[in-house]
Amino acid sequence: MNDTAQKANIGLIGAIVAVATIGGLLFGYDSGAVNGTQDGLKHAFALDEAGLGFTVGSLLIGCVFGAFFAGTLADSMGRRNVMRLAALLFLGGALVQGFAHDHTLFVIARIIGGVAVGAASVLSPAYISEVAPANIRGRMTTVQQIMIISGLTAAFVVNYYLAQAAGSSLGQLGGIEAWRWMYLMQAIPAGVFLVALFFIPESPRYLVAKQRNPEALKVLTSLFGATEGGLKLAEIQASFSTDHRPRLADIFAPGGFLGIRAIVWAGLLLAVFQQLVGINVIFYYGATLWQLAGFTENDALLINIVSGAVSIAACFITIAVIDKIGRKPLLLIGSAGMAVTLFVMVFAFSQGTLDPAGKLVLTPQMGMVAVVAANLYVIFFNVSWGPVMWVMLGEMFPNQIRGSALAVCGFAQWGANYVIAQTFPSMAKWSLTGAYTFYGVCAVISFFLVQKFIHETKGKELEAMEG
Repeated sequence: MNDTAQKANIGLIGAIVAVATIGGLLFGYDSGAVNGTQDGLKHAFALDEAGLGFTVGSLLIGCVFGAFFAGTLADSMGRRNVMRLAALLFLGGALVQGFAHDHTLFVIARIIGGVAVGAASVLSPAYISEVAPANIRGRMTTVQQIMIISGLTAAFVVNYYLAQAAGSSLGQLGGIEAWRWMYLMQAIPAGVFLVALFFIPESPRYLVAKQRNPEALKVLTSLFGATEGGLKLAEIQASFSTDHRPRLADIFAPGGFLGIRAIVWAGLLLAVFQQLVGINVIFYYGATLWQLAGFTENDALLINIVSGAVSIAACFITIAVIDKIGRKPLLLIGSAGMAVTLFVMVFAFSQGTLDPAGKLVLTPQMGMVAVVAANLYVIFFNVSWGPVMWVMLGEMFPNQIRGSALAVCGFAQWGANYVIAQTFPSMAKWSLTGAYTFYGVCAVISFFLVQKFIHETKGKELEAMEG
């Protein structure tokens, strides 16, 4: 451990990380909660499959815009203030979703909640990167992915017990349907997030960008001590342009492809390919895979909880090694592992037959092969691309362009998420084997793109990042 890390106030940094990553927990919690509410949504709003898909996926529409505007807003209002706004929006969205009896109002509330999730998803890792020492920054930012999966798993647990207590998701508790309680329960972590954000400091990089140097020095001193804090302040000041404050136009540079800086293209690569490898499709199709392997539908929810716990364990592996072996090796390992496991799934699906209704049926042996491959895929993802993408997006950009680059990359990440989620049903109907072949090919391509275009950031100070 270097001198900077020894002098750092690890307790304060840990508290900041715990608070900032609640934003990730909110996204995970919503993703898990909505899985238990689909029967309720169909019943309450008379939805067909297409309507249900739009209603559930409308959160992602909000995420796209929340991620895009969060970066530039954060450069204007501050990282902490935008996260406060996100917490307030998520809190309001959760309450309206729980009580809404009008479908249009419900969808608007989901989009508003998505704006909050998208904003928090890009700002949390950026904020953590801006306060953590370089040699532990990867470990600290990886907590974001753990919180996403923890939120997902917590929602599975809450949904399970609410449905058990009410008899089903359509049953009532205190005069309110259980599926509505699944949305209302999201207000608890949202409220905690909002309150906790009043007890952590603003990012010193933002304060310097706003020329609020005395405040920045106070924060840096509390993080690293008086001597190191003063040195850090000088380094941060030197990293900003002297002729203008950060702005969206900073992502452009002469000679760049389409006029955009190479470092921004690298961030876009990470953001988009994290989704093109099909991770959310694996989650959506997981319950069916378990049933193909011979498990009952009732067992699927409990197995999801176990899968969530395994995913969290995979992220702890990342915490242990990311600041030792680096970001790029983990991405390469993940790409290779995901490619192999996805193509094993393709092989298993290719051995299936179609029943009279056109549904794929696997033998118990091939079903188990598909399930094991899917879970190994999830492990490879959560050891690598899951957390590492957030780590790198939070740290890889120079101070001058960080907010603007995050806006563009966050927009691309959530946009890709939405496209993959919306196209999968059609692709699966055409050919499930073909769909997973596409994701496997993307995993192969991601390996070579990382090898060529991604540069290691392990141990580098944010002020040393080049664009």
